[in-house]
Parts: sequence; C-alpha cells; structure tokens
Amino acid sequence: MKKKIISLAMMLSILTPFAIVQTTHALDVGLNEINNTIELGKQDPRIIISKIINTIMLFLGIIAVVLVLVAGFKWMTAAGNEEQVSSAKKLLGQAAIGLVIILASWGIAQFILDTLVNATNN
Repeated sequence: MKKKIISLAMMLSILTPFAIVQTTHALDVGLNEINNTIELGKQDPRIIISKIINTIMLFLGIIAVVLVLVAGFKWMTAAGNEEQVSSAKKLLGQAAIGLVIILASWGIAQFILDTLVNATNN
C-alpha cells in the first residue's frame, strides 16, 4: 500500500505542473474571450481536431514514460526478490507495448488528418 501511495505521489508531482500550465492558459484565454465580443471560432475544425488528438497523445505518452520509470524503479529496488523483478519486467514490457501503440496511433491519426487537409485544399 505504501508503494502505491509513493508511486501515486511521484506521478502527481510529475503531472501537476502540466495541469497548472493548462489551467492558467485556459483561464487567460477565457478571460480574454469574456472581455471581447464572443465570436464563433475562426479556425478550421480539422486543425482543432488535430490539436485535440496531439494533446491526448501527449498525455498518453507522458503516462507511458512514467510507467517505464516506475517499472525501472521497482526493478532497481527489488533487491533480488524474483517476484518483484518479474513484476517489474512485466510492467516494463506492458509500458513499452503501450508506448508503441500510442506512437503508432499518433502516426496513423497524423497521416489521416494530413491526407484529409490535402484532399480538401485541392
């Protein structure tokens, strides 16, 4: 239980600065929109979708890297305990597979969005 709390604290300490930056940026943008006349967005919906996908993939990538770090930490602190080493190896393998899936899905999404933009611009 103590290890789970430590792992959660490590993940929160890594992800908290990103949440603070996003929140302050959202508040700044929100205040600027309130002060100005509220208008419909002038940006292409494809670009908005692309930004959303990239943001989601960024967070998924961060989570995968944190899992790799947690697995490495778990392996280093196993002190020869085969059960913990095998658990760390399993977590490391799963995190690596997840990272490959995230990168592949990002590449496919980028290809589809680029193809869509190029097909509609001509």
